Amino acid sequence: MSDISSIEFGIDTFGDVPRGPDGELVSYAQAIRATLEEAVLADEVGIDVMAVGEHHRPEFAISTPETVLAGLATATKRIHLASGVTVLSSDDPVRVFQRFATVDALSNGRAEVILGRGSFTESFPLFGYDLSDYELLFEEKIDLFHKLLDEKPVTWEGSTRAALHEADVFPKTDSGRLKTWVGVGGSPQSVIRTANYGFRLMLAVIGGAPQRFAPYIDLYRRAAEQFGTTAYPVGLHSPGFVADSDEEAKETVFEDYKKMRDRIGAERGWSPMRREEFEHEASHGSLYIGSPETVARKIATTIGALDIGRFDLIYSGGAVPAAARLRAVELYGTKVIPMVRELLAEQSSGASR
Repeated sequence: MSDISSIEFGIDTFGDVPRGPDGELVSYAQAIRATLEEAVLADEVGIDVMAVGEHHRPEFAISTPETVLAGLATATKRIHLASGVTVLSSDDPVRVFQRFATVDALSNGRAEVILGRGSFTESFPLFGYDLSDYELLFEEKIDLFHKLLDEKPVTWEGSTRAALHEADVFPKTDSGRLKTWVGVGGSPQSVIRTANYGFRLMLAVIGGAPQRFAPYIDLYRRAAEQFGTTAYPVGLHSPGFVADSDEEAKETVFEDYKKMRDRIGAERGWSPMRREEFEHEASHGSLYIGSPETVARKIATTIGALDIGRFDLIYSGGAVPAAARLRAVELYGTKVIPMVRELLAEQSSGASR
């Protein structure tokens, strides 16, 4: 098992528009400010990472993660600030690097970028990209981004953007390199690509038993060894919610989570989610929902089974009330994380006997 003291715990949000005290959806501006409030609290209660995702859909308020992270950088002191994910395929690698280098400066070196192709496709037509180039766009742009991370003049040529010749990009970071991950949803080819570039691997596990992703972690480590790159501790992010009791957590989340899941499912040909499916995912799958004790035990089991170095909880699934989200962040930092560390220490002690 990884060194327990080095394991990181984060939270993820896509900027879901929450409901206010009157039960109505708040404005997009209020939703973004709610994310700021949650990040400040996360910083205060000892959570290691705050990640914000990029979406271009009506149910989400955050379309420019770096802009939000820049605001969080000046309002927090210690928490690391990441995207989750930055849709590199429909963005420009040079601008992505520049924006994150700026966040890194504002936060005194706390910026992290998680690159991905994105689980939704709205950004492609929005920014003038052809979905038929889905694979090519990511392959070329991640290659360019990898070169930019050296923070030296870049010469690069491809078919999806203008070529560069000895182009120097500013600003530079104080550390000399941005901490970079790739978010992977289950493609072996993506895992191998991540290892080839020497990036960190973040697994997006949103359903089913998390243990089924063990072969991907093994593949990442074997591929890194073959390529001669570094196999960093793997991260995993999954949805969940924390409340004072299991019943409160489930009842707070279920209706909003189901609406979100069914709205997305209707676009992808999924059947509407039944309560039984929700309960099964909460008990045996990748939905970490319940009291601090319940969530902590489940996270500890996952970390122990997969030997991962970071766990991020997606705490805002649907239009869950803003006040309940704040409470979830507080409980995750003050109760869940310390419990997980205690449980992992017990596991490690038992295994060494």
